[in-house]
Amino acid sequence: MTGTMQIADPLPQRYLTPDDGVGGRIKERPEDFVVEEIPLYEPSGSGEHLYLRVRKRGVAHAELMGCLRRTFGVGERAIGYAGMKDKQAVTNQTVSIHLLEDPPDVDLGHDRIDVLWAERHRNRIKRGHLRGNRFSIRIRDVDPVRTVAANRTLTRLAEIGAPAYFGSQRFGYRRNNHRIGRLLLMDDWSGALDELLGTGGSPFPDYQRERRELYDAGCFTEAAEAWTTADRSELIACRTLARGDAPSQAIRTIGRTMLVFWTSSLASAVFNRLLDQRIEDGTVDHLEPGDLAFKHDSRAAFAVTPEELTGDDLSRRLAAMEISPSGPLWGDKILRAAGAVGEREEVGLAAAGLTDDLFASARYRPDGARRPFRTPVTNPEIEGGFDEHGPYIRVAFDLPRGMYATVALREIMKADEDA
Repeated sequence: MTGTMQIADPLPQRYLTPDDGVGGRIKERPEDFVVEEIPLYEPSGSGEHLYLRVRKRGVAHAELMGCLRRTFGVGERAIGYAGMKDKQAVTNQTVSIHLLEDPPDVDLGHDRIDVLWAERHRNRIKRGHLRGNRFSIRIRDVDPVRTVAANRTLTRLAEIGAPAYFGSQRFGYRRNNHRIGRLLLMDDWSGALDELLGTGGSPFPDYQRERRELYDAGCFTEAAEAWTTADRSELIACRTLARGDAPSQAIRTIGRTMLVFWTSSLASAVFNRLLDQRIEDGTVDHLEPGDLAFKHDSRAAFAVTPEELTGDDLSRRLAAMEISPSGPLWGDKILRAAGAVGEREEVGLAAAGLTDDLFASARYRPDGARRPFRTPVTNPEIEGGFDEHGPYIRVAFDLPRGMYATVALREIMKADEDA
């Protein structure tokens, strides 16, 4: 393995649609980015798990989890959720708490988190236990007259799908989750802590400089005092180091869920580069021998043979957005493409300085999966207007679980998704 190679920027680098963008900015305020989780099922009314429908405004996922742990006196594993939602947004989502008895009160005592309802169910909510998400997003600093142009791109996305890139949320505000993931795969515990806590890694906000310099100087107690509960991983790691524990223990104390999320982010970065190539080749909505076609209804994949490509069935299903070509999310259960497609995937992995054996054998490895190169965009709506904050174009649509609204918006705006 060529461990020195890196993916410099994990974010999308290509556009699927040819139209000029409308420009503008998103996430100017939480109310401009509204997410409604579409549940996979409704709670039954009885069971060991308390389901809460919560609305949070400008609250990160880690902060929500911390609030739930403190309120109900439970550990991380007692809490279930279907997906991690944006911080700079108003989001409605359902979480589960393993509680045998009803608490006297479900008020979380947080001025930006409200409990909309509480109900019982028999099982814990797991990652991916949702049908999808409904988004309603206002683009700011844009002329509402450009709504016509925005609608043209949105209509095109509803016809052919949006690229299924992983967006900035996957890689963190420092865009370095994949870098930490690489170090974890290599069992480089000190390197991972240096990237997470020190000054020598990826860029960081200037207000963090003092605490990072304290870490570099070995002043772990003082550094821990500077981190807050909103920076849960950094706080836990510093506190563990301050007790005199080894770097490996500081990493383990962060928790397996977060560690696997970081290694999964590295697999996501490799996927994004493969999708770049697929867009450049014009084959996001085409299949070739060796492809693994992704079925959007069941999320299963099947191998594409030369014989199947001679008929009309695959073309019809592609046009109807029933199936799409897929790319690898590397891990120990990965399904590999065959032929020239499989060779390109291996080349993409090697270009990132990685091997499939590393993903398959690492301590904190992801499971591995196939992900479609495009995603359906359904129930589109669009309007232009003015409110007390100025002009806007409001775009609304549904996406399946695991897909990023910011990526679809990027096609409409033709601007960086964090613009």
